[in-house]
Amino acid sequence: MVYTIIVHLVAKPEHVDKVKAKLIEASRVYKNDKETIDWHVAQGLCLILDQLCLLTILLSDVHDPCKFSIVERYEQESSQSYHLNNPYWKTFDPYVKPLLAQPMDLRRVIELDTSEDVDVPKHNITEITYQE
Repeated sequence: MVYTIIVHLVAKPEHVDKVKAKLIEASRVYKNDKETIDWHVAQGLCLILDQLCLLTILLSDVHDPCKFSIVERYEQESSQSYHLNNPYWKTFDPYVKPLLAQPMDLRRVIELDTSEDVDVPKHNITEITYQE
């Protein structure tokens, strides 16, 4: 099981460079935490190939330099405790939050195991309608 946290941030236009620098610094610190598979940051569209050769597609608004995304991948849910107990964590939020245009959007997910074949149930396509 891979436990993943996805965070979207929107920097105030005048603080884009500060947020970008802090995210790069944070990535270099956090990816060394115990039980951390990787800690990615992106500004715009980014294709990342991690050490486990799993392709992660991280989508943000490619035309808006104020938008950033973080993908934190841990061996299991309890692994995030190493991240939260890292002394650097106490410096991150106080620095970044005042530079943001809105609160961080944080999502926690469990990655699906795609290593094995699956049987996809058949259905009558005419029964399914797409609604916008």
